[in-house]
Amino acid sequence: MRRPTKDTARGARKISRRALIVGGLQAGFMGVLALRMRYMQVEEADKFRLLAEENRVNIRLIPPARGEIFDRNGQPIAVNQPSYRITLTREDAGDVDEVIARLSHLIELDEEELNRAMTELRRTSPFFPVTIADKVSWSDVTQIAVNAPALPGVTPEVGLTRTYPMGSDFAHVIGYVGPVSDYDLEKIEAPDQLLFIPRFQIGKVGLESKLEDELRGKAGARRVEVNHVGREMRELDRREGIQGQNLQLTIDHELQNYVQARLDGESAAAVVMDVHNGDLLAIASAPTFDPNLFVRGISVSDYKALTENKYRPLAAKSVQGIYPPGSTFKMVVALAGLDEGIIGPEDTYYCPGHLEVSGRRFHCWKRAGHGHMNVESSLRESCDVFYYELALELGIEKISAMARKMGLGERFDIPMSAVASGLTPTKEWKRRARDAEWVIGDTVNSAIGQGFVLASPLQLAVMTARIASGRAVSPRLIKTIEGIEQTSGDGESLGLNENHLRQVRKAMFAVSNNRRGTAYGSRIIAEGMRMAGKTGTSQVRNITAAERAAGVRSNADLPWERRDHALFVDFAPYDDPRIAVAVIIEHGGGGSSAAAPVARDITLQALYGEDPPLDAYPTKDRGRIEALQEKLRKYRPDAKTDGSSRA
Repeated sequence: MRRPTKDTARGARKISRRALIVGGLQAGFMGVLALRMRYMQVEEADKFRLLAEENRVNIRLIPPARGEIFDRNGQPIAVNQPSYRITLTREDAGDVDEVIARLSHLIELDEEELNRAMTELRRTSPFFPVTIADKVSWSDVTQIAVNAPALPGVTPEVGLTRTYPMGSDFAHVIGYVGPVSDYDLEKIEAPDQLLFIPRFQIGKVGLESKLEDELRGKAGARRVEVNHVGREMRELDRREGIQGQNLQLTIDHELQNYVQARLDGESAAAVVMDVHNGDLLAIASAPTFDPNLFVRGISVSDYKALTENKYRPLAAKSVQGIYPPGSTFKMVVALAGLDEGIIGPEDTYYCPGHLEVSGRRFHCWKRAGHGHMNVESSLRESCDVFYYELALELGIEKISAMARKMGLGERFDIPMSAVASGLTPTKEWKRRARDAEWVIGDTVNSAIGQGFVLASPLQLAVMTARIASGRAVSPRLIKTIEGIEQTSGDGESLGLNENHLRQVRKAMFAVSNNRRGTAYGSRIIAEGMRMAGKTGTSQVRNITAAERAAGVRSNADLPWERRDHALFVDFAPYDDPRIAVAVIIEHGGGGSSAAAPVARDITLQALYGEDPPLDAYPTKDRGRIEALQEKLRKYRPDAKTDGSSRA
């Protein structure tokens, strides 16, 4: 049946409208798409070009060479040496265990280092090289090169490693570097991206740590093309880093070496300081250790040997150790008494061998007493009662004020680890720190450098330098940074009466050069080289009344850790002071018998710049000194013997 013409026309119009709507929608969609494509290709072109470039190109950091460290004469102390290492890339190796097994047949692999490497291999990207063996020899490299086809993923590389050519001589000063640890990163608020490079090394202790920013340098960078999984395809360009700044110390490596050798076998410390500018010419602690052991990570057995040694070889006793200064503190009390006008040079106190204070008897080291003593004789013979009496008139506040003026109780700003401030006590300090009131017995104990008074060997050297110079000399360890001279340690005048200083210096001269002086046995007899010094012995145990009545036990009869500390300080030459020296022998016994001979030898070595002539020593000592010099030369293969002296 044929549809009517009217219905056909209506259907055609309906189809036309639908086609028009669909066509319009399609045209609109295509228009929007075209506009979006134009926006992305034209307006956003730079943005997408940058994104594409970033996906294709990576920036890799290049570690800078670490700044090197030299002594005052330009001798290297901490340097960077080329070293060969073996790396393994897990992606190229295939069966890692099999490759390492083959490698172990060719070269010796350290088990601890290999275990660290395996851990690192598991947690790093498969295409990132990991060090398997460090500091390998050239023969090991050639062995690997010859067998390269059997060692897929194994690559010999050359890099720089920190080395300490002086070994243990500067361990407590320089410290050492080591790989960055998680603990290191936690301590840094905004860590440098360099620190995330595997096995990147930073200073851990000592000067290496304190001047890390100066020594580290600035990273370089290289732009590399990588594929979609991050594997490096080729290097596009490179910008080398900036080496860290080189440092020159004030220390003389020959003198430092001698001091370490002279302290060998003791738990001790010594400081040698220029009295004019504060330069530290030697600053040593014994026993010491080899910092090279720490550079790549010390073994458990080596570390255990260091930490279980009762002499504490890891401690920088010269700056960290604080001890009762004993009778070396008497110069401070004498100066305070003279400065306050409480005593004059010829004024005396009587010493019967003890002093009764508040029902307690304070003894002098000389049981029978010294009789009438003035400033010079009291220092010369180290009378305790003289200083008990003087301290009671002075009071602790004036004593501590003079001690601070002489450099005690001050934390000096030198770049070594854990520099101690010591303690010059006051009444307020005791209330705050001990929640107790100051008593008169505290003052009496402080008078002879016992009780609460504490000082480091560095501070005692500063005290001695200030007495010798009359100036507020401060210690300086860094001579130059990148060739730029650093601020001198010479200070302003102490403002003390020169006659009072002269009186104390004269008394110190008598200590070493008068037959009744406590250090007469360790005197220097060479003209123009004589020293002025002071012995000190600080107790580490209480002596009971019963023991004193029965007779005080000698140090030789006591266990090592209960023996007294032995101290000695000096400056020389007396007529024209150049150096100040401080020595402490832990649990060494008496200052005159244990510390004074060591300080005398160090003083002469510093003055002459070589083994001093035997005629600088008393005749009775020359045979022993000659044998000692011969023994110490074994520690100092480069020691000068041509008779020249350092200016």
